[in-house]
Amino acid sequence: MTTVLLFPGAGSGAEHPGLVAIEAALAAAGAGHRAGTLSTVRADFPYRLAGRRAPDRPPVLLQAVRDAAAPLATESLVLGGRSMGGRICSLAVADADAPLAAAGLVLISYPLHPPGKPDKLRVEHFPRLRVPCLFVSGTRDTFATPDELTHWTATIPGPVTHHWVQGKGHDLKRADEEVAAVVTTWVLALPAGAAAEQA
Repeated sequence: MTTVLLFPGAGSGAEHPGLVAIEAALAAAGAGHRAGTLSTVRADFPYRLAGRRAPDRPPVLLQAVRDAAAPLATESLVLGGRSMGGRICSLAVADADAPLAAAGLVLISYPLHPPGKPDKLRVEHFPRLRVPCLFVSGTRDTFATPDELTHWTATIPGPVTHHWVQGKGHDLKRADEEVAAVVTTWVLALPAGAAAEQA
């Protein structure tokens, strides 16, 4: 059984159309999945559930990912999401003390750095990512240019796949179907039972 657990970016919730599109695409592909079971869970962070707009501190966000993953007893758990959601999932998987087991990471519009601040990188944990990683980003994303992202993801030991959405920014507006198709194809190509313990 494969479960894909997705979190939204800082300014949206689990109902984001991009995440809904991924869930729909995975559901449509599920009937032909090799194990016969493929499910998607869209989760919110605590601040969204409480009706707040400002994100929680990183420890709270990380615990939310762990809490959401805990009841998903599956053969293969894929984690990720949009922007901040994907980044927090990658931090949980790369945790030096208690890495969260995962078969792969889906990182959509990964926020490599804040716009206009290329020196404030969010890459310290990349060398500890030993699972397959899919990065889906717009070629005009101000949080990470293609050259920047390609340069830094080269520090990831696990296999890295990039998909560039031409002409799109961080929001990947009007590209939901393309993104959903890419994510679905990548998830279905993961080895059976690929969940890995990070060293």
